[in-house]
Amino acid sequence: MATRRTNPAGIHLWLVLMKAYQAIQRRALRSIGDTSLCFSDFAVLEALLHKGPLPVNTVGALVTLTSGSSTAAIDRLEKRGLVRRAPDATDRRTRIVHLTDRGKILIEAAFRKHAADMETVTATLSATEKKTLLDLLKKLGKSAVSGPAINVSITKGKPNAQKTH
Repeated sequence: MATRRTNPAGIHLWLVLMKAYQAIQRRALRSIGDTSLCFSDFAVLEALLHKGPLPVNTVGALVTLTSGSSTAAIDRLEKRGLVRRAPDATDRRTRIVHLTDRGKILIEAAFRKHAADMETVTATLSATEKKTLLDLLKKLGKSAVSGPAINVSITKGKPNAQKTH
């Protein structure tokens, strides 16, 4: 008979986090798909909505797209009349991406719908639980980024991780 652990192992916590992430990600992608936008296009428009006009390279970094993927997304959005590129007033080498009026209307509606969908997904948690979860996930994320490095090598098709100091 299995017993519940009062202090779950890190691997168990990782597994539960991964499964929760995958379930929420599926719901999020379905929600975004209902807006007539693919995920990367939604992410670009959302960044511009909340951050304002941005240099092309900054857009990609914000939404974690490669340079090529962010350019492709911006090209698609520009063809649809949702964004426009303009030269930077202070640096001729830089192009700034702006939402068009049409793009702003679309992403505002899409973001409202997506935000409502994500509220539905998280409705099982109280406001206090949401705050606690956010704080704990931020703490865990910072620890994962600043903790000891882990070297990953592949041996016979299987990852072999080793901590380094």
